[in-house]
Amino acid sequence: QVQLVESGGGLVQPGGSLSLSCTLSGSIFSIGALGWYRQAPGKQRDLVARITAGGSINYADSVKGRFTISRDNAKNTVNLQMNSLKPEDTAVYYCNAERVKLAAGTGAMYDYWGQGTQVTVSS
Repeated sequence: QVQLVESGGGLVQPGGSLSLSCTLSGSIFSIGALGWYRQAPGKQRDLVARITAGGSINYADSVKGRFTISRDNAKNTVNLQMNSLKPEDTAVYYCNAERVKLAAGTGAMYDYWGQGTQVTVSS
């Protein structure tokens, strides 16, 4: 079984910074893309940033230049550094892992989600 454990959310003032981290645990053979999504109250869950196994990155237009995604393949970890935070960044942030292949599996690939971590930007 694969679990995604997120950490790093919290309350920050506008203009401040937060760093989110997500670690995958379990008997994992390989991971495809890793990403962060967010969902504000009453809104759909949207992509924030995504990084492929090969290191290709894409960001939502609203966070370009402020957020940085990175991954550590040896540790099965993906991080999101968030700078110059704005009130509109307030949301629950979810970690996502795509095309995860298990070590003792059949070769099938699965997608997984973390439980979410709250980020609140407010003065």
